[in-house]
Amino acid sequence: MRYKIYITCCFMLLSIRGLSAQMTNEGLLTILPDTEVWLMNDFTNNSTGNVLHNGELFIPQNFTNNGQFTYSTLFNQGKTHFIGTTVQQILSPSTSVFYDVVFDNPTLNSGFVLNGSIYVGNESDFLLGVIESRTQNNSFTFGRDARHINTSDASYVNGSVTKEGDIAFDFPVGGNGFYRRLEISAPDDQADQFTAAYFAENSNTNYPHELSVGIVELIDTNEYWTLTREAGNSDVVLTLTWDENTTAPEILAGSLTGIHIVRWDEQGGFWVDEGGIVDEAAKTVTTITDVSGYGVFALARVKEDLILPGGIVVYNLLSPDGDGKNDFFRIDGLQAVTNNTLEVFNRHGVKVFGTNDYNETDNVFRGFSNARATVGRGEQLPTGTYFYILNYTYNSQRIRKAGYLYINGKQ
Repeated sequence: MRYKIYITCCFMLLSIRGLSAQMTNEGLLTILPDTEVWLMNDFTNNSTGNVLHNGELFIPQNFTNNGQFTYSTLFNQGKTHFIGTTVQQILSPSTSVFYDVVFDNPTLNSGFVLNGSIYVGNESDFLLGVIESRTQNNSFTFGRDARHINTSDASYVNGSVTKEGDIAFDFPVGGNGFYRRLEISAPDDQADQFTAAYFAENSNTNYPHELSVGIVELIDTNEYWTLTREAGNSDVVLTLTWDENTTAPEILAGSLTGIHIVRWDEQGGFWVDEGGIVDEAAKTVTTITDVSGYGVFALARVKEDLILPGGIVVYNLLSPDGDGKNDFFRIDGLQAVTNNTLEVFNRHGVKVFGTNDYNETDNVFRGFSNARATVGRGEQLPTGTYFYILNYTYNSQRIRKAGYLYINGKQ
């Protein structure tokens, strides 16, 4: 049997005290399974209040939580319905913990304004109404097993969303009336935590597009995303989406296989290519492997003719001056192939560097010789044009690439 309770002024057994148009809880309020509680006015849970919610709670007005608001793990149930017809303020200086939460508000543009923190343990149902949450200290967090449903252009989070745990996740973010999701592959550990947001604006304002390297041709001027790793050590594969209503037309012009994901490298101060596997039907672009860093991401068009099999991209400028830019011979994508070897020769054909299993961390060419036949092992090489030979295995085929490398080294 389901019990239905309407609260308009006061209900002593639930420690609710009526204050004219507002209801305030100052003690323990327990909502048992199979119980519906309908609040008719604004609701405030004071700092001394403790709401233990395992039934169904319907909130048509504003909601404020300064105390404890959660559910019992003995039942692992409880659904909170925000069902207003005018903009609802969700004020939660203390984190409000929901098992299930439903957002259903037909107010045009934004049905809800979130100030504070909410946590979803199981499911968030975005039926109708955008959750405005752009303030820096706000947080909308999904637990390890949490998910969202019915997310659309009519209902998403306009702000940051955090996901805990080791399960792949599709972040319900968007802006300017459009749901612009970002997806990550499953992290390695339950303690991992990632935060994503979407921005319907030109990233060039703060992250100049002219500062791009390698094969990047042009970067989306209409939108970008952020993805940060808040906790843990996992790296993830990233998927972004495009939408003809929001994505710059230049990105979608020409072959769609030329769309990649690029990342602003904060340390280097430039945009780098993170690769791109395009699914035209789903309108998604996915990095070839784990991203090489976190921060600001955008869609871009790249010069496809410079991409080697396996998504390998070679950058042919090296300036080992310690400024953090082009300090080593960069070759993107090698982690996705096997058995690579790299040799570098000067213009006389003398080998100046050679190694196996070249990477982007601890086995790189920084413009110093490691071959005895040159000016001296361990010495910095002079400025000039050099040549490289890269070999690697991809799809059981041996790939060989030869090209030039310019070193802006010692004079």
